[in-house]
Amino acid sequence: MKIKTNKTTISGSMSVPGSKSHTIRACIFAALSTGESHIVNPLPSADCLSALKVIADFGAKVRKGDNEWIVNGIGPRWKIPGFVVDVGNSGTLLCFVTGLAGTIPGYTVITGDKSICTRPIEQELLGLRQLGAQAFTTRERVDAPPLIVKGPIRPGTTRMDGKLSQHVSGLLLAGALTEGKTRIEPINPKEIPFVKMTIDWLVSVGVKVSYDKRNLSWLEVEGTNVFPSINRSIPSDWEGVAFPLAAAILTGSTLRIDHIDCTGSQGDEAIVSVLQDMGADITLDKELECLIVRGGAKLHGVSVDCGNFPDALPMLSVVAAFAEGTSRFTDIGVCRLKESDRITLMRTELEKLGAEVVEGPDFMEIHGGKPLHGAIVDSYDDHRIAMALAVCGMALGKDEHIVIKDAECCAVSFPEFYKTMNAVGASFEFIEE
Repeated sequence: MKIKTNKTTISGSMSVPGSKSHTIRACIFAALSTGESHIVNPLPSADCLSALKVIADFGAKVRKGDNEWIVNGIGPRWKIPGFVVDVGNSGTLLCFVTGLAGTIPGYTVITGDKSICTRPIEQELLGLRQLGAQAFTTRERVDAPPLIVKGPIRPGTTRMDGKLSQHVSGLLLAGALTEGKTRIEPINPKEIPFVKMTIDWLVSVGVKVSYDKRNLSWLEVEGTNVFPSINRSIPSDWEGVAFPLAAAILTGSTLRIDHIDCTGSQGDEAIVSVLQDMGADITLDKELECLIVRGGAKLHGVSVDCGNFPDALPMLSVVAAFAEGTSRFTDIGVCRLKESDRITLMRTELEKLGAEVVEGPDFMEIHGGKPLHGAIVDSYDDHRIAMALAVCGMALGKDEHIVIKDAECCAVSFPEFYKTMNAVGASFEFIEE
């Protein structure tokens, strides 16, 4: 499906769906319990539905309601299903299941879609091997799934590259299911808020975790064989908030976004301060759990270390293209290892629209404020690129349009994005291919 953008303003109030990161963790922890768990306000996106399918493959019983998922867990001792485990498009799910497979006697085979089979996994496999598992990919000299893991691991110490938080989280889960104490020593850890999210989930069900609170240079987790059932309401997704927030800023609109997660559990909350530093008029009311943005303020370039919230790069790069001066986003090398190489591909698509962009191995510079024009652009099946380009199209001149190919990929994290935006005044047109 293609989407055609039109210049427009938006107004009123809206909510964004539940957090993908929290929903996937909720599915995993519900499956680890032996009782009945209730997950309220889950995100019914493709990645989260893959998580439901995977835990069912391992034996959990799942019932889906309109706004609640009920899971009867299988406990912490999982058994290998009689077929290949398919994680779909979810990198988070891939790493979590890989870690859990390290606790299971016997061989677990894990794969995913075309995109997943390009995602690096060797550092997590290295961590599992250091703890006694057999763990390897099926293609010689290819650092990506399909992969095979044979456990169980033993308690001990593992040291691996920490630039992908999902690898660290996967090893934390494995350690939580292994009797004794497991120590993880990430080298140069990044995306720290996502690791802390996993720690918070573990602590919430009684698992003992200690860690270096300064820079996460080490973590220790004590294994357990008792996981209580959970009853959790999933907070809204800050990664989803980013796109309507940027749309209001760039189109001179006033918008209220309700049911904001003010717990500080999501790293992408930092986008508010970044956009405020660029000159945006944003009010975060933690008491009412809402954001009010008043667009139209003059924006200027900034220099930002995005190491803890790299997923915001597509959205921030679009805003920077409209801001006066130069914006520099650093510590974003991990963006090359996501659903796509978001550094090169955002540069490519923004240049099609007339932006001036410079990329380096782990940085991007955008010389903003130049007139942009319409074009046919590609999402590369990356949900964040699709939504960022859709927002960009809303802010072009009256007779300028962007046509986004494979725009339906936003279903990975925000299934009703275009309809939700149209409900507050956007004018996205659906073009069936």
